[in-house]
Amino acid sequence: MERIQSILVISVVTKISSTCELISESMLSLSRSLVAALARSQVVAGQCGTNALLRFNCTSTQQEKPKKTKFGPLSDQNRIFTNLYGRYDWRLKGALSRGDWYKTKEILLKGVDWILNEVKVSGLRGRGGAGFPTGMKWGFMNKPSDGRPKYLVVNADEGEPGTCKDREIMRHDPHKLLEGCLVAGRAMGARAAYIYIRGEFYNESSNLQVAINEAYAAGLIGRNACGSGYDFDVFVMRGAGAYICGEETALIESIEGKQGKPRLKPPFPADIGVFGCPTTVANVETVAVAPTICRRGGSWFASFGRERNSGTKLFNISGHVNTPCTVEEEMSIPLKELIERHAGGVRGGWDNLLGVIPGGSSTPIIPRSVCDDVLMDFDDLIRTQTALGTAAVIVMDKSTDVIRAIARLIEFYKHESCGQCTPCREGVDWMNAIMWRFVRGDARTAEIDMIWEISKQIEGHTICALGDGAAWPVQGLIRHFRPTMETRIAEFQRKQQARA
Repeated sequence: MERIQSILVISVVTKISSTCELISESMLSLSRSLVAALARSQVVAGQCGTNALLRFNCTSTQQEKPKKTKFGPLSDQNRIFTNLYGRYDWRLKGALSRGDWYKTKEILLKGVDWILNEVKVSGLRGRGGAGFPTGMKWGFMNKPSDGRPKYLVVNADEGEPGTCKDREIMRHDPHKLLEGCLVAGRAMGARAAYIYIRGEFYNESSNLQVAINEAYAAGLIGRNACGSGYDFDVFVMRGAGAYICGEETALIESIEGKQGKPRLKPPFPADIGVFGCPTTVANVETVAVAPTICRRGGSWFASFGRERNSGTKLFNISGHVNTPCTVEEEMSIPLKELIERHAGGVRGGWDNLLGVIPGGSSTPIIPRSVCDDVLMDFDDLIRTQTALGTAAVIVMDKSTDVIRAIARLIEFYKHESCGQCTPCREGVDWMNAIMWRFVRGDARTAEIDMIWEISKQIEGHTICALGDGAAWPVQGLIRHFRPTMETRIAEFQRKQQARA
C-alpha cells in the first residue's frame, strides 16, 4: 500500500515539474515579446517626437481642469436683460439697438433639433420655481403631428409674494419675451403663443400689447415670421388675479374660460393642454433667455454657475435691506454676497440678520447661520432644506416677529386655495387658526408637533403644489425657530398666571 502511494507521489511530482517547465518557457517567451513591444514603442515615440507628448499633456490638462469655485459678480457684457431698470427705450427701435431680433431668421431656419440642442447644452432649468430641465420639457412637444395644432403658453401670472421679476421683463423688455416666444415656439412646432398675464399688471400688459403690435407691423411675428416661412401668432390673455392660476393646468382652464382650478395629471399638458391640444407652459424668464442662448451658444450660458445649476438668473431682494432691488446675477452666487453687493446689505448690518426666505413665500425660511455660506442655486438650497423657487429673497432682521410673518403667509394661502382638495381646503384653514394662536402665545407646546403633522398631511397630497407651498413655511419655522415659539407660549402662560 505504501509503495503504491509513493509511486503515485513520484508520478504527481514528475507531472508538476514538467508543468512548471512549460510555464517557465511560456513566461520567458512572454517576457521576450514584452521587451520587443517596448522597444517598438520606444522607436515609435522617437519617430513621433515631441508632438505626441504635447498632445498627451494637452489631453491630461483638459481632464484635470479644476472645477469653477467662484461665482459672481456677473459682468455687464454677459447680462441678458440689459434694460431691466427701464433706463432705455422699451419699444422696437430701442430693442433693436440692444441686439434683440438679431439673426432671428437664421435661428429659426436652423431648425427644431438645433434649437433644442442648444437649450439642452445650456443646462437651462425652468425659472418659474420647479427647475425642470427646459430642453427636455420643450422636447416633449417634438413629436409627429396628429393633426392638432400645438401651443406655447407663457405663465406671466406671477402671484408669488415677494416675486417681481417677470413684470420687469414685460414692462421694460417686452420684445425680448416676444422673440423668446417665437424661438421657443419654433422649437416645439407651436402654432401660437398665449401670454397669460396677471390682471393687476396693467402697465405691463399695455406695454406688451404695444410691443406685439410693433412686431406684427414689422413682420417679426405673424404670417411668415421674420421671413422664415414659419407662421406664429402671439396673444395676450389677462387673468383676474387668482394666485391658483399660476399653476399650469389651472392657467389652462382659465384661458379656456373656466374656473381656474387645477386638473388631475395625467393627461399632461404636452398631450392634452389648452383647447385639448398639445401645450407647453413656460415661465416668462425661461422663454425670454432662449434667443440669447441660441445667439451666444449653449456652452456660453452653461459657463455660469455650478453644474446642473447653470446660467444667469433674475433675483428679487426685498425686506429689511438698505436698497431692495431686482438684479441679474450668476447662478450659485453666495446669498451673503448677493445681499451685500446688490441690496446694500441687511438693515443694521449682517449681524442683525434673523433669517431669509430665499425663493418666494412658499419656500422654507433659513436662519442666519445657514445664510452665511449657502449658494443661490437649486442644489445647495435643497441641501439646506429649502428651495430656490423664483429666487425672490425676502430678508428679515431681528426686529421681525417671525411667527407673525409666517402666519400672514399661511393666511394668504388659505385665502387663495381653490378648495378642490380636502387636505388643502381643510388643512390650511386649521394651520391658519393655529398659527394666529401661536402669534399670541395662546396655545400649548404640544400643538407645535400637531401643526407639523397637519403640514405633513397636506404636503404631497393635493392635485397642485399650493398645498406644499402652504406647508413648507410652517415646517421651516418649526425647524429653525421652535425655541421662539415655545418662549412665546411660556410668556403667555406666565402672564395668564400673573393675572389670576
